[in-house]
Amino acid sequence: MEPVSCNKCHQKTEIPVYQSINVALDPELKARVKDGSLFVWECPYCGQRNLALYQTLYHDPDAKLMVWLLPGQAQPPQQVADAVKLLDGYTLRIVREVGDLIEKVNLHDAGLDDTVLEMCKWVMRRELAEKNPEAADAKLKFLRMEGADNELVMAFPLNGQMQVINVGFNVYEDARGILLRNPSVKPADGFAEVNAEWIDRFFR
Repeated sequence: MEPVSCNKCHQKTEIPVYQSINVALDPELKARVKDGSLFVWECPYCGQRNLALYQTLYHDPDAKLMVWLLPGQAQPPQQVADAVKLLDGYTLRIVREVGDLIEKVNLHDAGLDDTVLEMCKWVMRRELAEKNPEAADAKLKFLRMEGADNELVMAFPLNGQMQVINVGFNVYEDARGILLRNPSVKPADGFAEVNAEWIDRFFR
């Protein structure tokens, strides 16, 4: 349990937190991560729904995926990070926000590579900016794949409204080709942050 304060009435209460989430042991938690409900709590005094942002390690052994939600600039304990590096074939990531954790789980479930997806987003931001310069820094989030052609459904906020676009799978494949031609563009060893800031370090 962890003490928290309501954003509306400022009353204090305690909520359950999960230092680790092993979805092989508790599959129900995976669904609650994906819909975000695991990180939302309702104030018992005023009914306000609040976001609970805390450190947790998401682990899907079957998918060989570990994502460490570390708000702010926190880093994984070095001893744990070094031990996990020895796991064969694992994808190891650090995210800073709940929405980023949800995206990592969704894209991995869809069989996508997050490095390719970030390259794909980089391309899409430039295409969007040609129509609307304010979209140059759009924070694109992958939601799902749909349709027979496996279109990528992405959302991003713009001018106070949430925009949803469908991106052809060919754009994703083109992004994969760009990375294949640039083998130096790859995540650091161990737990790495793979996001817009990461891809921008290689392409401008």
